[in-house]
Amino acid sequence: MNTLHLKLKSCTLLFMKCKFTAGPRSTTRSDPRFHGTVFQFFRTMETNAERNPMTSKKGKHKETLRRVKAKEQRGKRGDVHGPATVYLQVVGAGSRDNGASLYVFSEFNRYLFNCGEGTQRLMQEHKLKAARLDNIFLTRVSWENVGGLSGMILTLKDTGVPECVLSGPPQLENYLDAIRVFSGPLEDIKLSVRPYTEETYTDDTMTVYQVPIFAQPRGDGTKRSPRSGRSSPPRSPVSAQRKELWSQEDKEESHTNNSRERAGSPGGKSKATRDLSLVVAFVCKLHPKKGNFLVAQAKALGLPVGTAAIGPFISALKDGKSVVYEGKEIRPEDVCTPTDPGPVFLVVECPSEDFVEAVCTNQQLGRYHTGGTEDPAALVVHMTPESVLKTDQYKQWMERFPSMTEHLILNEQVCTVHNIRSHKIQAQLNMIHPEIFPELKSCKTKETQAALHVPNVRAECLLKFQLRPVIEWQRDAIPICDTEEFVNEASGVPNFLREVDECKRFCSTDATVLSGRAEKYPEMIFLGTGSALPMKIRNVSGTLVNISQSQSVLLDCGEGTFGQLCRHYGDGVDEALSKISTIFISHMHADHHTGLLKILYQRERALATIGKAFSPVYLAAPVQIMTWLNQYHDHCEEILSHVNLVPNKFLCEGAELSKYKTKSFIQALLKKNDLDKFQTCLVRHCKNAYACSFTHQSGWKLAFSGDTMPCDAFTHMGKNATLLIHEATLEDGLEEEAEEKRHRPSASA
Repeated sequence: MNTLHLKLKSCTLLFMKCKFTAGPRSTTRSDPRFHGTVFQFFRTMETNAERNPMTSKKGKHKETLRRVKAKEQRGKRGDVHGPATVYLQVVGAGSRDNGASLYVFSEFNRYLFNCGEGTQRLMQEHKLKAARLDNIFLTRVSWENVGGLSGMILTLKDTGVPECVLSGPPQLENYLDAIRVFSGPLEDIKLSVRPYTEETYTDDTMTVYQVPIFAQPRGDGTKRSPRSGRSSPPRSPVSAQRKELWSQEDKEESHTNNSRERAGSPGGKSKATRDLSLVVAFVCKLHPKKGNFLVAQAKALGLPVGTAAIGPFISALKDGKSVVYEGKEIRPEDVCTPTDPGPVFLVVECPSEDFVEAVCTNQQLGRYHTGGTEDPAALVVHMTPESVLKTDQYKQWMERFPSMTEHLILNEQVCTVHNIRSHKIQAQLNMIHPEIFPELKSCKTKETQAALHVPNVRAECLLKFQLRPVIEWQRDAIPICDTEEFVNEASGVPNFLREVDECKRFCSTDATVLSGRAEKYPEMIFLGTGSALPMKIRNVSGTLVNISQSQSVLLDCGEGTFGQLCRHYGDGVDEALSKISTIFISHMHADHHTGLLKILYQRERALATIGKAFSPVYLAAPVQIMTWLNQYHDHCEEILSHVNLVPNKFLCEGAELSKYKTKSFIQALLKKNDLDKFQTCLVRHCKNAYACSFTHQSGWKLAFSGDTMPCDAFTHMGKNATLLIHEATLEDGLEEEAEEKRHRPSASA
């Protein structure tokens, strides 16, 4: 993540969106030594630490096939006894930049509980394999829980996973329909939904029971937001706004360009099925595991150990049956360890106080309390905000579990660093230029922790709770963020410190800086420069342009953009969000827009936190984005009141504006950001892909390419730009692949 203050002279910045390289290579033609130092450092660190993800694709397909065959063989043997190794591991600990998600491992299966934005990036960084992930459990249809699901599904498809089942609220079916608007064909992976009405699921590892929990409405006229546990007044109806945002001709165009129309009544509208009152808890019981056969004891009792005759005796004894050998009865407990009956763990989300009564009085969850009808649970996972943990009713509910039950808490009170590699590379680049590469920060909540009287552990990234072979906490995998160690590692790169010193001497004599012409604004912050999927140290597309002290424009908004903002601004992220008045989406590929909803929801929260009035953002985007937003609005969460849509096609030179509302939005966008002009043009990438440029009243001009092949229209629109931000997805030497994928290599850009 790097920051650039625009000097008042023309420069070009290559928007390096390379799948194969280690980090952002942001260069200006005016600083060749700085460029050389950064470029060489990335080359060195790339050689030391990175592996081309494309080279392992074939291997991943082989691994998936092996897993399918092994599963078939277990079925033929009729082996229903549980695995020897099972553990839960925290992926996202519930912090503001990484929502709560849980990975469950056994040698037979892998599972994921919730999949917010950034989940697949964390799994990729920390080597939590997705190739065997065929069950994802969602506690509710909220962007906090499903924000990373579309990207995860595309990754599973690419790695050859044949089938993935989503368990939880029935609205997940509508969510899958909605993401097909931008995901492209998903025929290579069979996707299905197991709603909570299908209560029981069983596989080789465990049986999972879905427990629906319905919130009790408040009686004071307000609704509790499940996203944050905060109260918010009910939103006004948006039907009129929807009609203005999305005209009939736009609907027809969108339907033409997408293979699936909105299901439902004539006219393209569908019946809303949104239900924020539903949360699904999961009760997971591992299958019993046969005891181990004790060879020494068997020999002492005279069994034919070491011969072919021992096989049937072992099978019978491990199945709990006594055998007779040479007239002597041998019981299972004589030669086998006891059977492990199978521990139980619960995953419970109580997102706001509206759900407390329903959770605490649920009879199915209450079976695991002291005196209940089931054996005690080994672990209860609470995806629960601190405001709920502080309620007396929820505390008492936790205390009703036996003292041997452990409690794992995932919420914003956690203190952990998730993206270690980002912190590492930023600390090392900070040695080169502290202003362009500032050290990363974290968001710290000011809310005090609840005083709990049960054995509880606050989540940390990669914290494990092992269920087999021994029930215990394991902390050895938790990553350590040691800035001093990162700096020492970089210092050990040959000639690095010498190059850093030369770079600093050059920067200290830069004529523009010395003359005081480097202004604070405009300021560019490159939040993500990756392509297709997020990598360890490179998030997908997102660039924040701080136009002035009070206004910002966001150029593209891939998954995880909000998390990048958190790591850049730390506790100042609310102030940064409140300044974003305009968001430009270049095209409908997932790596350019699936971070939008998180930005919108968190912006609403930020405005409320700092006491500013809520107002929608101006969303300059392909009109096809409304198919996605409308479906999510109808079936998942309210979103349309967050945006004033300005279709990109109406910002093109010579476009005819037939609607007054669109004209007024464009004028308001220009006035809000002190701009003379905001223009788009079609580029050569996918259908309805756009570039943009905008000119400030003070005279500077910025041109942003989005994704494109060489394009005359963009060349014309970007002429005389003060700053050009251009994609360079593929490295030099990959021209054929660049043309095939309709991108541009570095030298061409």
